[in-house]
Amino acid sequence: MSTSIHGHEVMQMMLTRGGSFTRDRLRQAIHDTFGVEARFHTCSAEGMDADQLIAFLERKGKFVDESDGFQTRADRICNHG
Repeated sequence: MSTSIHGHEVMQMMLTRGGSFTRDRLRQAIHDTFGVEARFHTCSAEGMDADQLIAFLERKGKFVDESDGFQTRADRICNHG
């Protein structure tokens, strides 16, 4: 069984890579970084695949719209667990 990865790690990866993401580019970056079979959790949800995590982060307002997609910001990453 694979270890669950916190959504914060995905947001940090987005910041580290820089640039904007579309849903497809973010899904590919997640798969490249964490693996296709990776599962994710956040402070309030667990057991998500990449698409479910992207939808969750979007609903939670963690993305910032940019002209060619979206990005996140460090101040959108909560500081607990």
